[in-house]
Amino acid sequence: MSGLIGRKIGMTSLFDENGKNIPCTVIEAGPCVVTQVRTEEVDGYNALQLGFDDKKAKSSNKALDGHFKKAGTTAKKKVVEFQGFEEEYKLGDSITVEHFTEGEFVDVSGVSKGKGFQGVVKRHGFAGVGQATHGQHNRLRAPGSIGAASYPARVFKGMRMAGRMGGENVKVQNLRVLKVVAEKNLLVVKGAIPGHKNAFVTIQK
Repeated sequence: MSGLIGRKIGMTSLFDENGKNIPCTVIEAGPCVVTQVRTEEVDGYNALQLGFDDKKAKSSNKALDGHFKKAGTTAKKKVVEFQGFEEEYKLGDSITVEHFTEGEFVDVSGVSKGKGFQGVVKRHGFAGVGQATHGQHNRLRAPGSIGAASYPARVFKGMRMAGRMGGENVKVQNLRVLKVVAEKNLLVVKGAIPGHKNAFVTIQK
């Protein structure tokens, strides 16, 4: 699917024509530079590699500097490949937020907020014991029995337990584009998207 790289700005809300308040997310989408053109003859598939957001020269290396120099651009912080562009683009071309139109639906991918080591109540939605009777003490948020005994004498893989939460690749599908602000490279989509403020995201048609 064709798309762009963007940065999550934050959340706000808009009123629709019926006066309903709609929660939405503002994304700085593009402009993205075409840093490589993949072709069927050379690479075995057709795709465009896009770069977004300049980074300092000291943070790059010579291999990357040479790669971006071919496209006539500076080193970029984020590079992603996209397929399915209908238009023909050349090395060094810039693709803006106008690639999207109001009313269409997009998929947004990003890395969710890291929440550290969490227990089963927060991580998996366990109810906990609560203020129950029957001699319960100091077990309000404990996981309880995990089912292992002399057989199977082990803990099955995938058992829901406490552990690291968040920091995973998440894709939210079918978000409606509410607004395209071309002069500021802003895209406003309905609902929430993964990631913290200023996190990189990819927006796909």
